[in-house]
Amino acid sequence: MLFEPAQPRTDRVADILIPVAIDMAYSYKVPASLDLQPGDFVEVPLGSRVTHGVVWAIREAGGGNLKPVHARLDIPALPQKLREFVDWLARWTLAPLGMVLRMVAHTPLNATAEPVRLGLRRAGPDPKRLTPARQRALAALPPLQTITKAELVRLAECSASVIDGLVDEGTLEVLALPPEPVALPPDPDFAPADLESGQATAAHYLVSALDAHKFQTILLEGVTGSGKTEVYFEAIAAALRAGGQILILMPEIALTTQFIGRFAARFGVEPGQWHSEVSPRRKSRLWSGVRDGSVQVIAGARSALFLPFTNLSLIIVDEEHETAYKQEDGVTYNARDMAIVRARLEGALIVLATATPSIETRVNTEQGRYQHVRLRSRYQARAMPDLAAIDMRRAGPAKGYWLAPRLVAEMTQTMARGEQSLLFLNRRGYAPLTLCKSCGYRFQCKDCSAWLVEHRFRRALTCHHCGHVERRPDACPQCEAVDSLTACGPGIERLGEEVAALFPEARTLVLSSDFPGGTERLRQELATIAQGGVDIIIGTQLVAKGHNFPLLTLVGVVDADVGLANGDPRAGERTFQMLQQVTGRAGRGEARGRALLQTFQPEHPVIRALLSGESEAFYQAETVSREAAGLPPFGRLAALIVSGPDANETMAHARALARTAHQLPDGPRWKVAPIGGLPEADELLVLGPAEAPIALLRGKFRFRLLIKAPRQTDLQGFLRKWLETAPKARGAIRVAIDVDPQSFL
Repeated sequence: MLFEPAQPRTDRVADILIPVAIDMAYSYKVPASLDLQPGDFVEVPLGSRVTHGVVWAIREAGGGNLKPVHARLDIPALPQKLREFVDWLARWTLAPLGMVLRMVAHTPLNATAEPVRLGLRRAGPDPKRLTPARQRALAALPPLQTITKAELVRLAECSASVIDGLVDEGTLEVLALPPEPVALPPDPDFAPADLESGQATAAHYLVSALDAHKFQTILLEGVTGSGKTEVYFEAIAAALRAGGQILILMPEIALTTQFIGRFAARFGVEPGQWHSEVSPRRKSRLWSGVRDGSVQVIAGARSALFLPFTNLSLIIVDEEHETAYKQEDGVTYNARDMAIVRARLEGALIVLATATPSIETRVNTEQGRYQHVRLRSRYQARAMPDLAAIDMRRAGPAKGYWLAPRLVAEMTQTMARGEQSLLFLNRRGYAPLTLCKSCGYRFQCKDCSAWLVEHRFRRALTCHHCGHVERRPDACPQCEAVDSLTACGPGIERLGEEVAALFPEARTLVLSSDFPGGTERLRQELATIAQGGVDIIIGTQLVAKGHNFPLLTLVGVVDADVGLANGDPRAGERTFQMLQQVTGRAGRGEARGRALLQTFQPEHPVIRALLSGESEAFYQAETVSREAAGLPPFGRLAALIVSGPDANETMAHARALARTAHQLPDGPRWKVAPIGGLPEADELLVLGPAEAPIALLRGKFRFRLLIKAPRQTDLQGFLRKWLETAPKARGAIRVAIDVDPQSFL
């Protein structure tokens, strides 16, 4: 008698990705009672504890001794394209896959139950005792409708106990209300803008690209005040009419606050907002609304890029050149670049909007990778501001002051005309350094190699890198001399003090990112400026871009040289962009604008380009310089930052990493240049280790290695092979990888 060989039993196995610092999925047996699909959120055992994860793949295999999945969570599954985006970003940044998933899954996995909203409606006859307060409450009830208790108290001008009494007597009944919508649907035809010819042409180009229903990247470049926002609003309207979802990325919360008002004026409602000051409960509802499609538009910071859109048809990256799009902590990524990747995966249109494009974006446009739409003049043909330099070597202020006489005179005339002035200095606090005049002692952060910044309004010395705060003493802690401490250099608080002395009658407002009161107060203050309630604004980059103040006609740049004297290869480009943006705040209303730049280097190419208006010549020179040096976008960079509590051990590990890199054999698409030699055209160069400019940060010593590679190099492949081969970090030593670094500190 012949027997058929027993067939091996197959089970369904789920590869589950856990949102922790691991770069692989764990395999679990799927119980027959569970119908799991990729993207599902699940509960699984991990070691001795129970945790949550996401199904990354389902396959048929022998279950063996695999632990079973405990349960599927009542959370909508992650869309496939979002999972592909997580995989892509992890490969590009070399971040653990689980840490990238955490940015996606944190909100739904930490959601709390939504409290039940209660409403009231008429249910029975009048009460036996009908007091005046009860009469007002019953009269205020809308017929055949429910109303919240708080609203009824407000309308009837009575106490809550009056309402409770009516409920107790059966006159009113309590009902559960459906949750309020987290974001109302925008109306694309609520208030269409009256576009000028150039704007209409640009808007038509964007809408046509959107109608193609395929991935495209378009640079929307327009001078400050040209109406770029109104142009891309038309693309948003077209996407809404087609039923698509829209993501609008902003580099800072400050820009989001004013943008919300402009959006509501055009579309009738505010968009969904996603940034750090939105409550976790509201974020949870927004996440669910984006997933089920009921939330059509999200405006927010870079983390909005990880929301579970199911029909994403348009992405807007406003102020695309901004370095704030680079995430420096945890998973390091550039939200602008990753937005382009997400648009490609979704088959969506992406618009990069700016007055000052990054060189990377300009080169991609010139090489045909991106389309280019330009607005060359301001709205209603308003003139660009007149720019002039104040040579601080010859016409600077008196000792102890920071505003040159010419700038003060211009501010006086501006106030006399009922117009506004803006003083720009990208330096928070009162002074960047405090020292003792008797012994020379300088106040430095105990955990960072950085000076403590004085915030005189709070009587505090603060580290802007780690957040350490200490009280400003009356005596020097080293020599104990009393009244010997002096502030060196200006911050915006010090400028506020000088302005108060020069213009005691002026309404002055000081604004920076550490402004107290949060986004709501910031929104109110920006509205006050726009309505003319402030004469002189003193601010950092918070007010340098994206804002429209019709009465602002004078901009004074207090220190135009900040940022020029450092080793950052993008220093010139960034300074040019910042100064062009801030001077562009002037003259956006009826009156012509003016801008004065206080500088010790009026002959510097950046200052010359700004004054002459020859931005194209500046960009061309910068581009040629980058190409000659093999820097992005013509080459590639990556940084390894080695940090640890012991300087010698940390440096030793950094040196071991460098030795390993130079011992690696050539790979399929990389070749390491020898130590001390000039690299060939196809060789990558490993530089360092060297002490980081901020050598001590949060108590950790820091050393940097920089990898400079030809554009065609498989940089990620080299980095993976290098780290696999190198000695593993021990103890508290950490190695952070930054692909395409934006900061060299």
